[in-house]
Amino acid sequence: MSALFSLAGKTAVITGSSRGIGRAIAEAYAAHGANVVISSRKQDACDTVAAAINAQNDGRAIAVAASIASKDDLRRLVDEARAAFGSIDILVCNAAANPYYGPMAGISDDQFEKIFRNNVLSNHWLAQMIAPEMVERRDGAIIIVSSIGGYRASPVIGAYNVSKAADFQLARNLAAELGYANVRVNCIAPGLVRTDFARALWEDEANLKVALRGTPLGRIGEPDEIAGAAVFLASPAGRYVTGQSIIVDGGATVTIGGI
Repeated sequence: MSALFSLAGKTAVITGSSRGIGRAIAEAYAAHGANVVISSRKQDACDTVAAAINAQNDGRAIAVAASIASKDDLRRLVDEARAAFGSIDILVCNAAANPYYGPMAGISDDQFEKIFRNNVLSNHWLAQMIAPEMVERRDGAIIIVSSIGGYRASPVIGAYNVSKAADFQLARNLAAELGYANVRVNCIAPGLVRTDFARALWEDEANLKVALRGTPLGRIGEPDEIAGAAVFLASPAGRYVTGQSIIVDGGATVTIGGI
């Protein structure tokens, strides 16, 4: 059974992995034997996570700071990952941005463009950079951390939700293009999770109550509760899954309610 979820000998690049969901995924991958590349904008934050992983797991971690808004930064991230570990078996596009909270009537062009550059275009760039070696090897897994927001409307995070819907289609299209080479591409769609990124949605108790209205489990999710889906999709257990979006939301999308 352990072999079904083993990532031993694999290397994963995980963006936005210095905290929150990305960090939880990196820690879970390392615990299952993978080498992990920790990346976010700040080198010191990445160093801290890599050091913690190296102190306690079978996998090995390195830290490479990179901005997902910069194609040059992402190219350097990929190059340093290959220099350290030789090849990249798993790509997790987790980092995202949402610089605006409010109705779409008030969002600026710059804010809208930033959301799409960081949440969609950067994922496309990374896939372009890493998929060719997966195709050559006839094996690989690409995982995009999207959101249940991609299925729903919202009066406060509308543009973000539009970008997350685009991620679903990006994964489907890449799955169709790369499936012949046994490269699997999927999304994870978390519900509301206790991260700094989603703080505006859960920090205020009244807002949290609205957000959880209709959620069968009746609580907010935790970052490590998303990591299991990421392990499944990257491991032999998920080898026949591609083009899909796995919802991890405490049941929020099966009811009417929430935000």
